[in-house]
Amino acid sequence: MASLKTAIGDAYQGFFDITHNGLALLGTVLAVGVITLSARPDLRASTEEQLLGWLLERQEAASAPAMYSAEPTAIDRVTAAQPGALPKQQANVTFWLSRKYRVAPEPLSVLVAEAFEVGEKAKLDPTLILAVMAIESRFNPFAQSPVGAQGLMQVLTRVHTDKYNDFGGQLAAFDPVSNLRVGARVLQDAIARAGSVEGGLRLYVGAVSHDGSGYINKVMAEHLRIQSVALGKPMQRYVPQPIAPTPVVAPAAPAATQDAEALAPPMPAGSPTLTQS
Repeated sequence: MASLKTAIGDAYQGFFDITHNGLALLGTVLAVGVITLSARPDLRASTEEQLLGWLLERQEAASAPAMYSAEPTAIDRVTAAQPGALPKQQANVTFWLSRKYRVAPEPLSVLVAEAFEVGEKAKLDPTLILAVMAIESRFNPFAQSPVGAQGLMQVLTRVHTDKYNDFGGQLAAFDPVSNLRVGARVLQDAIARAGSVEGGLRLYVGAVSHDGSGYINKVMAEHLRIQSVALGKPMQRYVPQPIAPTPVVAPAAPAATQDAEALAPPMPAGSPTLTQS
């Protein structure tokens, strides 16, 4: 035990002496360094630059690289609103469409409110505008069809370029509100030309090789559902009799004189015929 105590005591004393001497040496080195730097301004400036560079490198290494800079005004580009701030009728439509089409209610709130406002100005049922959006794009503002129809209401941008000039150009087709307004205007013009909602939808979808009955039935059925939700009525279990498809026959090219005569309107009695001089 005495030997163990002696060994421990010697080790402690050695550690103390080394530490004490090391601190004294470190203090001596620092004192010499301070005196040297005080006597040599050029050496002091160089040392300060090296020390500052080392500190900056350490700071950059410790901080994660920034992927983007902060942009507090980004919220201004967002097309969204709180559905709770809408009138009850519009809020009901918003939540119903959100559940059915799996779209967030906040951006849908803006579209529903805009559809009601545009519908009132254009004398269109806002639920019809929403039904067209639902069938055309399922509320995807970036949708595009194989023929080039774009946006919420699948408007042919290349055909209606002039209508987008008021919104800054063709790229406005991918702005939800701009696309809604242009689409509602196109739909309004189509209904006015056709004289009925069904005929306007046929023109809107551009039915050429078919009569568009399938599209019309889908839009009208969804229109009635959204209308029931807006009015707070029970959802209809049935839809009106669907529009029967009408055979569409492509016009034949005139091949003979008798074909031209067959296509010509009937002549009044007593009028000269084509064979008469």
